[in-house]
Amino acid sequence: MTSLKLELNNGVEVDVEITTLLNGGYAGRSQDDVRAHVAELALLGVPAPETTPALYPISPYLAMQTDEVPVQHERTSGEAEWALIVAGPRPEDLLLTAACDHTDRALEVHGVAWSKNAGPDVIATRAWRLVDVADHLDELTLTAWVGEDKADTEIQRGTLAELLAPDFWVELLRERDLLHPGTVLLSGTIPMREGVDQFARCWRVELGDPRTGDVIGLDYTTRRLPNPIG
Repeated sequence: MTSLKLELNNGVEVDVEITTLLNGGYAGRSQDDVRAHVAELALLGVPAPETTPALYPISPYLAMQTDEVPVQHERTSGEAEWALIVAGPRPEDLLLTAACDHTDRALEVHGVAWSKNAGPDVIATRAWRLVDVADHLDELTLTAWVGEDKADTEIQRGTLAELLAPDFWVELLRERDLLHPGTVLLSGTIPMREGVDQFARCWRVELGDPRTGDVIGLDYTTRRLPNPIG
């Protein structure tokens, strides 16, 4: 079974065995903007979801803490997101960390759920307790950088106020009997900057707390797999 090791601010290390992995999609807090985005994607051949926000079940082994992501071709890219991790049965066991949903964009036009199961959800190695940042969640920042040799070109920048709040997802998980230890949920992402090549080799994502100056980050490089035979 896949497990994550997370260090909290007090130095305590938490091990979580992943039983359920979920990716939120079309999860902007303004659903009017989401509907406009769905229409834009439809013009690119990406099938529209039946409802928004969407929630995609992902194979649990795809939750990874890694600095290298193998890819089958050049049309893959990440997405800056936060991740909610249910580390135990108590409210204080809900953890928040940085994540990057690495997605197969060539497969996305055939099915978003398929594309998200073709790449990993990269998870940071540090986390905050949700209760410790609950009073200023909307101030938290999400930023991503990309590049060929190092991730130094900003492609995403925003705040958690742009996305559906963790409490929304907590309630949804509770309603569906999924709010149990071992569940990990990724938030969906914020818009990408126009003119920046998302198909870069290197990705870096940071979740920042402007009140404390603390930052949780992750970075990784993609590695192209050998061409298949047959």
